[in-house]
Amino acid sequence: MDLMTNLMPVAAEIFLLVMACMILIADLLFRQNNKRATYILVQLTLVGCSLITVGTHENGVVHAFHNMIVDDLMSDVLKLLTYLAVSMMLVYSRQYLLVRGLFTGEFMVLALFALLGMMVMISASHFLTLYLGLELLSLSLYAMVALQRDSAVATEAAMKYFILGALASGLLLYGMSMLYGATGSLELATVAQAIQSGTANKSLVVFGLVFVVSGLAFKLGAVPFHMWVPDVYHGAPTAMTMLIGSAPKLAAFAFVARILVEGLQPLVQHWSGMLAILAIASMAIGNLTAIAQTNLKRMLAYSTISHMGFLLLGLLSGGTEGYGASMFYAVIYVLMSLGAFGMIMLLSREGFEADTLNDFKGLNQRSPWLAFLMLLLMFSMAGVPPTVGFYAKFSVLNAVVQAGHVWLAVTAVMFSLIGAFYYLRIVKLMYFDAPETHAPINVDQDAATLISINGLAVLLLGLMPGTLMSVCAVSVQQSLLLH
Repeated sequence: MDLMTNLMPVAAEIFLLVMACMILIADLLFRQNNKRATYILVQLTLVGCSLITVGTHENGVVHAFHNMIVDDLMSDVLKLLTYLAVSMMLVYSRQYLLVRGLFTGEFMVLALFALLGMMVMISASHFLTLYLGLELLSLSLYAMVALQRDSAVATEAAMKYFILGALASGLLLYGMSMLYGATGSLELATVAQAIQSGTANKSLVVFGLVFVVSGLAFKLGAVPFHMWVPDVYHGAPTAMTMLIGSAPKLAAFAFVARILVEGLQPLVQHWSGMLAILAIASMAIGNLTAIAQTNLKRMLAYSTISHMGFLLLGLLSGGTEGYGASMFYAVIYVLMSLGAFGMIMLLSREGFEADTLNDFKGLNQRSPWLAFLMLLLMFSMAGVPPTVGFYAKFSVLNAVVQAGHVWLAVTAVMFSLIGAFYYLRIVKLMYFDAPETHAPINVDQDAATLISINGLAVLLLGLMPGTLMSVCAVSVQQSLLLH
């Protein structure tokens, strides 16, 4: 019985691991030019994971493997959203990868292993499992960026990502080892108790905290640890960029929340100040540098940096309000990011990447519907009502004001106004400029349907954000504030 109670919380992870290994072997048996079977198997695996996650959900918080794994409402909600994000990424990128010869079994299996890393990060309640999940995700992403071997740009991006990622992992591990030295445990709850009771070495704990926050900031892409983001986003094939820019942000939110809120809550006065500096720097540099970009992927990279600043604002506000707003922001950001990168891939064709701003000129004349969907996505990223991006920003600002940091909220609004410029510039190019090319836009039926749902979801969630916001608030309250 004891074995089953341990295995149930990780049933989805075990299923995913077994399926990934089986797909890797099965892929060898399929003909080289027909990867459709592999693709269908991967999508079915994601459906299977969803059913298992829902089926094994239990009320309350369940710990397994000597408190190394936790199964709670927040982990289940975030896992379901990561399955959805990875599934959408595969639908959007299929045609794009096919014409570039990258639609291989390796790509799909690496995506599944990256997903496994995210799931471990989301469910970890122990420094060791957190780190294992992070490294599994990171190594899969490094390999995916470098998958296009004959592209010098992609290889360079992978190299930068790998070296800087290794440096950040080192920082994080060094910080964790200091916390272990100070508290005598790697378990988040025990670390929190040791700090709370005053038995931990105070100066060593604070020193370790600095390294841990630096490592976390790198993984989120917050300033001044943001150097890798634009280069990797620009250099990687757009399908890989989409994966890096979407689902891992949900895992990163869980990762940061677990470490800071569950493990280091007694040090909140120390880390909230650090997060405030990271948030302001990220919003400032992200928004100001994005204005100068002519490449859309680089522009979205800098916008990611500014969005992560907003995410940190929610975390430093604290309480159900702040953590709930931060989780809601992460979910909405992933939805918008998938749509924006999906649009780049739908407009790309063989031998042509639609990743510069000029490629979107006159899109309304070529395809009014796609232009309208892009308009919704850009409005949402800029935070224009009634799109859901407005509510995401508003809920974070509301939490910041309630926490008493009015000056932070004012600063965030100022930088959001600056950020609106480069999003609205794309709308201006689509509707008011003449197209540079009249090449027909050929879109697969499934990708066309998905981008329509994606774009309209941004609008509908903006009109009715209540359900998703309450799901985020309840899951955060049950998971982070119970322990």
